[in-house]
Amino acid sequence: MELEFRHLRIICSIADCGSLTRAAASLRLTQPGLSAQLARIERALGGELFSRAQSGVIPTAFGEEVLSRARAVLPTVDELLEVATLAPQAGWSQHRFRLGSVNAPLLGGLITAIRSHHPEAEISTRGQGCPVPLVEAVAGGRLEAAVVGDSPGYELALPAGVAGEPIATEPLFVALPAAHPLAALEEVALEDLEGEDWAAPRPDNDRIREYWSRTLLVLGRRLRVVHEVEGRLVLDLVRSGHAVSFCQATFEEVPGIAVRPIVGNPLWYRHVLAWHQEGPLASLRPSLVQTVTEAYWTAAARSAVYQSWLERQGATAPASA
Repeated sequence: MELEFRHLRIICSIADCGSLTRAAASLRLTQPGLSAQLARIERALGGELFSRAQSGVIPTAFGEEVLSRARAVLPTVDELLEVATLAPQAGWSQHRFRLGSVNAPLLGGLITAIRSHHPEAEISTRGQGCPVPLVEAVAGGRLEAAVVGDSPGYELALPAGVAGEPIATEPLFVALPAAHPLAALEEVALEDLEGEDWAAPRPDNDRIREYWSRTLLVLGRRLRVVHEVEGRLVLDLVRSGHAVSFCQATFEEVPGIAVRPIVGNPLWYRHVLAWHQEGPLASLRPSLVQTVTEAYWTAAARSAVYQSWLERQGATAPASA
């Protein structure tokens, strides 16, 4: 794991609160989630930062060293981010739009929408697995808009100044090696997947792994995640027959990989478009939402498996799409 500025903020928050429970509440995380993040930070730094006691946590000698440096660095970082926030207001980049996106088929539609209003604009993009840093960047003026996503009961908390519009909610499917026996089925039952080795993203701030685990626990099911990977690495592991993985319904089957719905549709994912309420794209909201929604349904149409699932549910794309 690479250390990020947000990890330094987490360390400082734990020290200031003196308790993982209180720090989790202030950071809007669960206590188990924060504990897991702290463990990863400590592994990355190579030492224990806090000693645990019944009354809370106390920085170790090593932790004090790290905290002193974190508290020296973060004010400078905050000043830099403030300058970045003020830059667009000062007219430094009147025709520049910085966009972010998680792994979703909507970024092209967002760029198309912006180009229709600002054909000469300079547009840059940034991809990230976790949506939390993206909405924080929108709030801080470092991105004008972002494609993000969340799960039922684990909706993304949008920072002050950030508006969001749901684009679509879809079931999660499972990606299997094409030669897997279950690939011959129209839908796959969760109980038939329990013995598989799973590939899944790391349990970061978006809490998607927590949503999966909690939902499956209620159903009496459990995944054996042995590969914490994202993006191309997931495809490689599935294609080579070493893992299965959840995937978005719009994911297109590629050679070596079969995508199948899950019986009962137990897991869902919501696509969301986020932008700054006072940013240059706020006035374009209806157009952006319409074009991005059309991009979603265009992506859905490319997936024969998803189209078949929609037909069985009696669902169709919106007429405008």
